[in-house]
Amino acid sequence: MTVARIIAIIAGYLFGLFTTGYFYARHVNVDIRKLGSGNIGTTNTFRTLGKKAGIIVFLGDGFKGVFAVLLAWLLFHRQYPDGVKILEAYAGLGAVIGHNFPVHLKFKGGKGIATTAGMMLAFLPQAVPVCLVLFALSIFVKKYVSVGSLLVCIGFFVQTLIFGQNGILNAPPQALTEIYTVVGIVCLLGVIRHQSNIRRLLNGTENKVSVHED
Repeated sequence: MTVARIIAIIAGYLFGLFTTGYFYARHVNVDIRKLGSGNIGTTNTFRTLGKKAGIIVFLGDGFKGVFAVLLAWLLFHRQYPDGVKILEAYAGLGAVIGHNFPVHLKFKGGKGIATTAGMMLAFLPQAVPVCLVLFALSIFVKKYVSVGSLLVCIGFFVQTLIFGQNGILNAPPQALTEIYTVVGIVCLLGVIRHQSNIRRLLNGTENKVSVHED
């Protein structure tokens, strides 16, 4: 199944290369990398180009994760029925890596949270409600997108462990360790990409977001 793993992660990476924020900004004749924080993801798009743009970018980046996982299932669920969940995880990882490190933008991409959320929706939809609540509380109570993003990563990983151990993940026991590892890498990437946000949170200078922004 080694070749299948490689195919899954490469296919996911190709999905990840559709950097929605960058392409949307180009469509309206601006370079998102020169606006705000310079990040190509949802939060910077929301702050610099408005709510509509932020929603479009979130959906575009999220669906990359969804489509990557679904493609892995379509390609391999018959050939590797006991290993397809592993391959779905690799495809999701590839999509996140493609978003975070896109070759066409000199490997300077986003933070991968929307793509991680899309991966989660297709890979483990049972984990979405808790992560959605955690993110919403962070926005409406603390007004920190970064805190919500970090909680989504942690929530996704913890629930993968819980659902895996309880048989809800629909994966055989011998596949669980590898699945936990790959999902753990996805979530760790999200945390690593938020290093600067974590530092600002600790020293009290992190930017807040207004849910009423246009």
